[in-house]
Parts: sequence; C-alpha cells; structure tokens
Amino acid sequence: MRFTETIFPDVWVVDLNPAWDSRGFFARTFCGREFGEIGLETDFVQHSTSYSKTKGTLRGMHFQLAPHSETKIVSCRRGAIWDVVIDLRVESPTYCHWLGYELTSENRRQLYIPPGLAHGFQTLSDDAEVYYLISSFYEPRAARGVRYNDPAFAVEWPLPLTVISDQDAAWSDFSGHSAQQA
Repeated sequence: MRFTETIFPDVWVVDLNPAWDSRGFFARTFCGREFGEIGLETDFVQHSTSYSKTKGTLRGMHFQLAPHSETKIVSCRRGAIWDVVIDLRVESPTYCHWLGYELTSENRRQLYIPPGLAHGFQTLSDDAEVYYLISSFYEPRAARGVRYNDPAFAVEWPLPLTVISDQDAAWSDFSGHSAQQA
C-alpha cells in the first residue's frame, strides 16, 4: 500500500499496490502492521457497506461525538463516488475546510478519515457501492451531521443532487462547534 498525506492533518489517501499476473491481481486493502507503523488506527470493530442506485445521490455529512468518535477507511467497491470530508476539529489548521476525492472501483483508492471530521459522498454513477472500516460502534445518541450545502463550508459537489435523505437535507446551519464536543 502507498500512503499519501493530504493537506488535512491525519487524513490519508491509501492506494493499493496490486501484484499482477495472468489471472489478474492480488492486493492488500488493509494491513494492521503498515497502518500502525505510521501511527494510524488499526482496530476496526465495524465493517459496513452502502448501496446507492441513482447517480447524484448524496449521503452525509456525518460524524459521531466523542467518546464515540470514529476513524473510517472508505472505498468504493462498485461504481464511483465523490468522497468529501469537512474538518470540524477546532484546533486544526484546516478547521471548516473540505477536501474531496474521487473513489472508484477502477482506481481502488481508499480514504483514511480520523475522528473530528464530517464525512459524506455523492455518487458519480448509478449502482454505487461503498465499503467502510469503522473504529467505533454506531451510537445513535452520538450521531450528528452538518448540511451538505451549508455556506460555512461551500462544498463543491460535482453533480446536481438527485436523492438525499430527509435527515441529511435538514441538518441545521453550522454553529462553530467541533465534532469532539458533546
């Protein structure tokens, strides 16, 4: 695996190093030793998937409050997504900024997202399937979000919105709190 630091502290792009032969390839998508050697989370208690049938579907922007904060490793197993993180760590030099990456079944890229960031994505294709490794169990009482189109962040989504949940569309305006605050 190749680990590339982003401009956000502790956010990493993880690219696979496939070993190709006449059958195709083999690649590790996670190695606790390699992640641990650069100080990244290695304990993932939940593995989840989401499926979106329609191009332009938006899911996000989600996070969990401490002590239930999550580290996530996100990849797109089918189709393509525009994956976005918003830094909600008050002490971070990138506080209230966002980053976006195209994750596809073809590029097999993964995004490592530490606690304190809101996460979401928009599907760039029909029939998109996203896979997550998650470090904490889901705790409904700690679940929070920020609105995908909140002017405090000005995220640039690549496509017109086609589908969004009522909850994701209704998050209130950002009030300057951090994702760590209860």
